Amino acid sequence: MSLDYLFKPKSIVLIGAAHSEEKLGGVILKNLLKFRGRVYPVNPKYSELMGLKAYPSVHDIPEAVDLAIIMRPAAEVPEILRELAGKAKSVIIASSGFAEIGQTGLQEEVKKIGKDIGVRILGPNCMGLYNPYHKLDTFFLPYERLKRPKKGNVSVVSQSGAILSCLLSAVREANAGVSKAIGYGNAIDIDELDIYEYFAGDNNTDVVISYIESLGDGRKFIEKAKMLSEKKSLLILKAGKGVSGQAAAFSHTGRLAGRYEVFHSILKQFGIRETADFDELIDAVKALSFQGQGSRVKGQEKISNRVCIITNGGGSGVLAADECVIQGLEVAKLPDDKAEKLRQVFPYFYGINNPIDLTAQVKDEDYITALNELKNDYDGFVIIALPNVMGITERLADMIKEAKSGIDKPMIFHIPGNGVAKKLIYSLEKIKIPVYPSPERAVKGLKALLD
Repeated sequence: MSLDYLFKPKSIVLIGAAHSEEKLGGVILKNLLKFRGRVYPVNPKYSELMGLKAYPSVHDIPEAVDLAIIMRPAAEVPEILRELAGKAKSVIIASSGFAEIGQTGLQEEVKKIGKDIGVRILGPNCMGLYNPYHKLDTFFLPYERLKRPKKGNVSVVSQSGAILSCLLSAVREANAGVSKAIGYGNAIDIDELDIYEYFAGDNNTDVVISYIESLGDGRKFIEKAKMLSEKKSLLILKAGKGVSGQAAAFSHTGRLAGRYEVFHSILKQFGIRETADFDELIDAVKALSFQGQGSRVKGQEKISNRVCIITNGGGSGVLAADECVIQGLEVAKLPDDKAEKLRQVFPYFYGINNPIDLTAQVKDEDYITALNELKNDYDGFVIIALPNVMGITERLADMIKEAKSGIDKPMIFHIPGNGVAKKLIYSLEKIKIPVYPSPERAVKGLKALLD
């Protein structure tokens, strides 16, 4: 059964709807008010909830729905599921109180009922999903507590609801946008494998973030992850790397985490990207979201790793060069003929090496001169603009915008947040040039594009 019923439903029933945001069922209902389809709140105590007609039970709903959301105590879930037979095509069980607290028998019962009645189940113990293109938000977190990212091309898959919320906040902070976000919790039915397959065919998704604590089927995981990574940029963040982390993962979702060393080596073997930590993940996502599609030279089958660093601060350039070495990127020497041309154009005191040091006497147009001269000699550019000098202005963004059309290579900026930085950063990111607060993070962003 297609996951369209989950991600793009036309009708929803919420079992456990509440009249206020003091209860989670009220938070979900308020978030569903923006949904363009039909919403049926179920609560026998009310005839109306938040302006919508309320129903005493599932049996009273006037139609079969695409999606049912259950926010009731775990003990009630089996009976509610039985009532949904023939009434729903997919189900989100947001409730907790299953295998993660030792109630494996109850969880297995729910799993069996789901199969018997022929519905796809997300959860239990999950945060649900968010699809801004469909105005669908099933989260039990108020918007005021978790501001949702704008529409975009990043899809987020997370076993943990808490990490899902942190990832969404970080994506929003990075000025990237979300296509879809889903927390799958204990994964008694729908798991990362189903979601990978769905996102592989999703036109609004270019980048997929996947936070994983444990796996159900390791072989199938590799198969689906490889398939997805061949179509989209897939970035995996694995938790439960040590013994204590594996124990914590089991108590969180009730799924056993295997040996991390095996997981890591298999990902590497199959060319599936894994990020070391949360910050590296978000830095990579930002670069891939902004420039991942079409940032490479057209027709170039294999990209190299030759990087040019252009800076107006020598020390920052050195830090970037050091990070390039750590990341396996080559800070290649300038071609002799190009270096000679730049020496003739620039003041004698500029450092015409790699990094190119434009010094504190830099002017906006100097960056463009260097880029245009070297655009065919390198695979990517790290541009460092320290805006505490008079020569760097907000005009730099307009100049980069004009030059960008003729430079079909990844271009990453480092700009610290002082001086004219705020407006300059905003203008650059508006034209999909990612900006990072440190030289090292800028290099890591470029590394994600060159991998």
